[in-house]
Amino acid sequence: MSLPENFQFEKSFEVGAFQVHPNGNLSLHALADLFQEIAWKHADSQGFGRNLLDQQLMWVLSRLEIKVSQFPRWGDSLRIFTGGRGQAGAFAFREFLVWDQHEGVVARAMSSWLLVHIEKKRILKPESVLPNSLFDPQAAPAWQPAKLEALGPKIACSIIQVQHSDLDLYNHVNHTSYIRWVENSVADRGLFPNSISVNYLAECKGLDEVSLTLIGDDSSPFIQGRVEGKLVFEAQVNFE
Repeated sequence: MSLPENFQFEKSFEVGAFQVHPNGNLSLHALADLFQEIAWKHADSQGFGRNLLDQQLMWVLSRLEIKVSQFPRWGDSLRIFTGGRGQAGAFAFREFLVWDQHEGVVARAMSSWLLVHIEKKRILKPESVLPNSLFDPQAAPAWQPAKLEALGPKIACSIIQVQHSDLDLYNHVNHTSYIRWVENSVADRGLFPNSISVNYLAECKGLDEVSLTLIGDDSSPFIQGRVEGKLVFEAQVNFE
């Protein structure tokens, strides 16, 4: 069966009780977990996934935008689609689409990735490992996750310490953990966003103390995370 909108891979999921807020809605960080899972499955199936570790290469998520039009709830069946959306410079783009059990679109996301040599910390051209048929090096999507620049007054600050459960296979903070931190920060103010943009700027490791700053206003705030004064991530949430 052909996939919608020229997507290249799909996987089905059921929303579990451990993935939802107290109101029963799927959390943004749990949705990002599902995107991460299907991205790995697709990459592994086409030879540019975990096998790259043998060459000391890894994919690093640079930017991510998630837009939810209708939150899935506990017990809902989902079909998630993903596919390459071209390249631009050092970035490779991957899009996601989420269907509910009635084939209605409930969420979309776009991500940009960098190919990095683990030991040398050097950024490589993504076309060196990506098949052109899936990630056209001569094409880039109209929707590209934006570079964020926080504007407005400081609203609130807090400090958290990176826990073992925040870490990924590379002993860096998993990109979905940052989204969880953001959701927790705004939930403390009674806010539950249906969209998020994140710029991942520097690595964050176990036991780091992260200073989280809420900037702007409650209608569309920015959240910055710093370690010893260095900006490691920046996010913006919306409540449309």
